[in-house]
Amino acid sequence: MKLPTSQLKQLQSIQNVAACLINGMWRMEHIMPVLQSLHWLPVRQQILFKLAVLVRKCLSGCAPVYLADDCRLIHHRRSSLRSLSSTTKLKVPPTRMPLSDRSLAVNERHVWNSLTMSIHNPSLSLTVFTNILKAHLFG
Repeated sequence: MKLPTSQLKQLQSIQNVAACLINGMWRMEHIMPVLQSLHWLPVRQQILFKLAVLVRKCLSGCAPVYLADDCRLIHHRRSSLRSLSSTTKLKVPPTRMPLSDRSLAVNERHVWNSLTMSIHNPSLSLTVFTNILKAHLFG
């Protein structure tokens, strides 16, 4: 995710103020326990969450065709000394310009490829997937 840090800080500040208003607390207190009690991910993790859920919907056929056509899996075998395990990654298109690194087509694939294999499990329902993903991003 290539969003400028200054923009993320502004969005996070707005989310923190909203959480303080909802809980009736002073701004000087630590905000993470408040966000967790509201089941709100911090802004950066919320963006990662939304992108990962979008990719999951694309791969399971629940997303519009114009988005699902963008997600192509690459199946390859990764060898290690212990075992051969099959990994499923998304092909990331090459980019020529720095601004194109911010596109949805590039970021969604980077987010999906950064998740662990247990989260990639296609047999999980969407509800279970989102719960596991949210727990992973909170941790």
